[in-house]
Amino acid sequence: MQIHSFGPIVDENSKVLILGSIPGVKSLEKNQYYGHPRNQFWKIIYTMFDEKVEEDYEKKVRFLLTHKIALWDVVKSCYREGSLDSNIKKPEINDFGMLFSKYPNIKFIFFNGSKAEEIFKRKVDKELVRGKQLFRLPSTSPARAISFNEKLKYWMKIKEYLKE
Repeated sequence: MQIHSFGPIVDENSKVLILGSIPGVKSLEKNQYYGHPRNQFWKIIYTMFDEKVEEDYEKKVRFLLTHKIALWDVVKSCYREGSLDSNIKKPEINDFGMLFSKYPNIKFIFFNGSKAEEIFKRKVDKELVRGKQLFRLPSTSPARAISFNEKLKYWMKIKEYLKE
C-alpha cells in the first residue's frame, strides 16, 4: 500500500532537525508524528527539558518549535505493509533543498534510527548538507529494544547543539 508522510514541523528559528523514516500505521491513523502510544519520541523530548509530556498534539508541536527543534521524515512516500522500516519499498524523498534554503538556521540533523539515516545518505545530494552536522540516534520505536534511559542518554546530545 502506498503511504505519504506529513509536512515538516519547522519555523525560522529551528536549529536542529530530527528526521524519521516515514510515519507508522498508528501515526498515519492519528495524523500525528510519533502517534503510537509505545513510541518513546515525545517522552524523550520532554524528559530532555525536564518537562511533563503534553497530551495535546498542538502543544507538542509548539514545544518542539519553542526549543528550536524541527521535525520531518526522510521519505515523502513509499509502499509499505505495516509499520516496519524494513518493509519500505520505492521510497520517494522529501524536498530537502527547499527546506534548507527556506530555513538556513538548521545546522544539525539528527536521525531517529538507522533506516532514516541510510535512506537520507543514499538519496539526498551531499551538497545540500554541506556545513551541517549529521548524527544517528537510537530509534524511539518500540521495536528498538534498548532501555528508555539508554536512549535518553544519546538523545541528550540534541540539547548540547541547541546551545551553539
